Amino acid sequence: MNEVAGLVHAESWFGARGWSPFEFQRAVWAAMAGGDSGLLHATTGSGKTYAVWFGALARAAPRRGLQVLWLTPMRALAADTTRALQAAAPPGWDVAQRTGDTGSAERARQDRRLPETLVTTPESLSLLLTRESARAQLAGVQTVIVDEWHELIGSKRGVQVQLALARLKRWNPQLAVWGLSATIGNLAEAMATLVGHEHGRLVQGRIEKRLVVDTLLPHEPGRFSWGGHLGAQMLQPVVDEIESSSTALVFTNVRSQAEIWYRLILDARPDWAGLVALHHGSLDRSVRDWVEAGLKDGRLKAVVATSSLDLGVDFLPVERVLQIGSAKGIARLLQRAGRSGHAPGRASRVTLVPTNTLELVEAAAARRAALAGRVESRRTPDKPLDVLVQHLVTVALGGGFEADALYDELLTAPAYRGLSRAEFDWALAFVERGGDSLGAYPEYHRVQCIDGVWRVVDRGIARRHRMQVGTIVADATMQVKWLSGGTIGSVEEGFIARLKPGDVFVFAGRLLEYVRTQDLAAYVRKATKPKGLVPAWNGSRMPLSSELADAVQVLLDEVAAGGFAEPELEAARPMLEAQARLSRLPRRGRLLVERLRTREGWHLFLYPFAGRNVHVGLAQLLAWRLAQARPNTFSLCVNDYGLEILAAELPDLAALEDKRLFATDTLLADVLASLNSGELAQRRFREIARIAGLVFGGYPGAPKSLRQLQASSSLFWGVFRRYDAGNRLLEQAEREVLAQELEIGRLATTLQAMDTMDLEIVELKAASPFALPLLVERLRERLSTEQMKDRLERLLAASNAALDKPAPKRRRAAP
Repeated sequence: MNEVAGLVHAESWFGARGWSPFEFQRAVWAAMAGGDSGLLHATTGSGKTYAVWFGALARAAPRRGLQVLWLTPMRALAADTTRALQAAAPPGWDVAQRTGDTGSAERARQDRRLPETLVTTPESLSLLLTRESARAQLAGVQTVIVDEWHELIGSKRGVQVQLALARLKRWNPQLAVWGLSATIGNLAEAMATLVGHEHGRLVQGRIEKRLVVDTLLPHEPGRFSWGGHLGAQMLQPVVDEIESSSTALVFTNVRSQAEIWYRLILDARPDWAGLVALHHGSLDRSVRDWVEAGLKDGRLKAVVATSSLDLGVDFLPVERVLQIGSAKGIARLLQRAGRSGHAPGRASRVTLVPTNTLELVEAAAARRAALAGRVESRRTPDKPLDVLVQHLVTVALGGGFEADALYDELLTAPAYRGLSRAEFDWALAFVERGGDSLGAYPEYHRVQCIDGVWRVVDRGIARRHRMQVGTIVADATMQVKWLSGGTIGSVEEGFIARLKPGDVFVFAGRLLEYVRTQDLAAYVRKATKPKGLVPAWNGSRMPLSSELADAVQVLLDEVAAGGFAEPELEAARPMLEAQARLSRLPRRGRLLVERLRTREGWHLFLYPFAGRNVHVGLAQLLAWRLAQARPNTFSLCVNDYGLEILAAELPDLAALEDKRLFATDTLLADVLASLNSGELAQRRFREIARIAGLVFGGYPGAPKSLRQLQASSSLFWGVFRRYDAGNRLLEQAEREVLAQELEIGRLATTLQAMDTMDLEIVELKAASPFALPLLVERLRERLSTEQMKDRLERLLAASNAALDKPAPKRRRAAP
């Protein structure tokens, strides 16, 4: 289809539906017809898909074969996108999808002839690149569309996309690349990262779309609160909101929370059985497909879901979105709000459901930030060598490569723009012979140079590589199956390992009795007991974003000045006034430090508002520095607002008061000394080893257990440290711990900010409303439910009694 015919098709397609294209859609068509690459940033539900789709059709060559690649980060989104593109495709134009869910018959059909448009994921595209015929099949691609680019850019999956694009551009220098996003802050940088240069076209679709962000207010928020405190109190309001809506999506941040709320809703309304569903990534594909179809058809009253449904999927019947707890970020909140009113002209509404009183403040702050468009920025990882090592084997399989040419190609991928030739040569030597320590093992001789071209010649190596292409590394999971037959889904192996026959757990919204483990599957039957354990999945806690933390602090400043303009702040007034009475409200430009003595020891509470990840490193660092002045024993606890350092003996706070505690000149050395950095890096290395192909996850039907995978990666860790100390994958593990787990850059910025703040040191007589959640968090980790209840009652009694006494002694240290 030529340019003119493509644009005529677009106009006629819109006209047949009584629609008129938006200006931004026509702008994208014109830019793509002119050969430009770029990024389209537009409101959710405004028609981004049609903008780039018809532009891609206008660029298509008048021949058969693959011409448009459409990349999505999620399988559910791939299926939804395929249906949308098929409905708008010209006659004779084949649109198909290829993901991990694609059946063998469809794969075989595509192997014989690829469609004109293929909707796929980064992992499936990399698999296509491993084919010997990759160049012949993919060189004709004219356009690549990367949907939900904000979801990929900050991860190794995004790096995988960059490497694939660099390969496709090598084969077709005229390739056009376009990204789609509705929620990203650093637009110019995001565009340049995708297209590979700063000269792409940035098109913004400014479509008037009303966004409504409101909050369900608890009747009795109370003066003190902690994680989950308001959960039970908010159940009936949530049920009432679902009742008043035609179809609602109820989002939670983690899978365990989704399981709990699904059960709570059905217990409150058993007549909704079959009308309320559950959706998250651990459920079997058949279950997820049924839920998605029910949403599209309007057959379901509500679906409780995690992020498995918050990306781009078009569910027109969805009228309302509820967010249980804080979304922790503005982009995530906007993304989820966009699941309602997913069409031009319809308002998107999200209702926030606080699970503790502090989340009332977060809710008001999130609304302000969302309406002001203060969205988080995302940046690409810097030259991850595990992804590079995997890519070298992929390209060697896909027809082979010449070293100099591939190095030049890699430099066009923004993530590897700073890749030195020495680093490239190390990676090449690593896949050739396993580096300096694995040369005696043939399975790590993955590529060979034959007549100047690097190739994979061993079929076993080729098969193992293709089976674990990708950068998504999760802990080993175990399928959950009925004794009577059929698969329910999968949970982490470590959870199943802790169960005994007869134990009951909650999964897929059901109470299941564990019977036995056989052939790496957990067999269950329906339980008769009324309660059970809820699986906890690793990596589920989301830290508060900088943008949302800043917005919270702005509101706290207003409250300190007597302003309670937002309804959420008025609801939280008892807690906020209790904080001001027992202590002070945390404010910008001032660092609140609370000190409390209990029978456990001396508690020090600080509130930097830097997010959970930063506070982990900060608590360790400050405790280590305090111990240098006077040896002590410390226990630590953190949340998104602050941190607690519990000392057995009274610590010397001179370094706190003169700000030496916040120094950054020796930050890196002190962080490494204060943390068990070796253990953290070894844990991170497990992921790196699997991406780099050192550890094989096993064949279909015979996967390796979590213990086997951990043992294998630990063995490599030990071998490299002893015999190959310069191994760059070890260095990468240490860098990733600092950059990702501890957010060392944000930690340094936080320390610098703390150094400029006035200190407000308050001697507490009882736990303040901001300190209590930290105390509860720490107690939860070591006490039973019954012990927790007794301790919590004593803490609350002491704090409430302190409110009736004279105000505490306060002092401010010199700036």
